[in-house]
Amino acid sequence: MTETATQERIAGWVTRHPFATFVLVAYGISWTLWGIAAAGGGKVAFLAGVFGPMAAAGLVTYWTGGSIRAWLAPVLAWRVGVRWWAYALGLPILLFAVVSLALQLTGEPIEWRLAVDRLPAYAAGFLFVLVLGGAMEELGWRGYGLPHLLEDRSPMRATLIIGLVWGIWHVPVYGPLGFVVPMVLAFFYTYLWAKTSSVLLCIVLHASFTPAQDNLILMAHDRAYTSALDRPDWAILAVYLAAVAILVAVTRGRLGLRRG
Repeated sequence: MTETATQERIAGWVTRHPFATFVLVAYGISWTLWGIAAAGGGKVAFLAGVFGPMAAAGLVTYWTGGSIRAWLAPVLAWRVGVRWWAYALGLPILLFAVVSLALQLTGEPIEWRLAVDRLPAYAAGFLFVLVLGGAMEELGWRGYGLPHLLEDRSPMRATLIIGLVWGIWHVPVYGPLGFVVPMVLAFFYTYLWAKTSSVLLCIVLHASFTPAQDNLILMAHDRAYTSALDRPDWAILAVYLAAVAILVAVTRGRLGLRRG
């Protein structure tokens, strides 16, 4: 088989399977760079790996003849209702307030004053993730993957698929169970995207969740953030699952999407 024929076969496969191509390229870029970082490549390689989903989405859009401008346009969609900005900024804070309350009710030493003490760390984390960190993933997950899946799948099925893909992508960083939390959180993102069509708001939500998880369990750090699966971890998962169950029930599984 000639080189031209091989290229044509690859191009044909990409055209027929754009979502699978997106996933493979995103994993390939990110996992390669994280492997380089783990082998001594440093923080630059690790941070560069975060941009794998965004790069993959742009490449697949280009390879399949799509519009790069149309793909990027939702990143500028900021004119949405105030309530959706409140959702993107406030949902993680609300959920972690519930987490701390649940832990307090089970006998854990919650210190509510830590919310004020950790505000600077929360703000710094928010800005870092928003500009350089994981929020840039959203140009891939919600900017490309979710809309593509929703073309021929139900909101529930599309969310489960993108959530699993998003979760597995985290495994090299967070370990074998690293896929669980992203898979659950995906429901909150689908709802926000469905109501606003704004990737920008999904970026803000991502930038809100990360520092909330890192700072808003209102216990001493050495008790709240350990390497073991302990009560705080189970409390977070339980609150996330309860909130998702409420969201699914209230939206009757449509997650904010209108019936076609």
